[in-house]
Amino acid sequence: MDVKQLLETITPDIYESLKRAIELGKWADGRRLDKEQKELCMQAVIAYERTNVAEQDRTGYIPPKPHSHCGGDGEVISETPLKWH
Repeated sequence: MDVKQLLETITPDIYESLKRAIELGKWADGRRLDKEQKELCMQAVIAYERTNVAEQDRTGYIPPKPHSHCGGDGEVISETPLKWH
């Protein structure tokens, strides 16, 4: 079984279990995750979220903030082109 096939077998329950293990640093039975296990769990959670979770619901999502200085609110800042020296 390759990585792609393995990731396709992750169910929502497995995904939640992986997230919980990462958060607590241990498996449901109390055994601690070692560094490699934690890294693999994080990779699996990220891969699962890319295809199964809306962007705004993904782990670590930070919503973009509109910047008025960038004209993000539809405001036209200047019609004059910038001149580079």
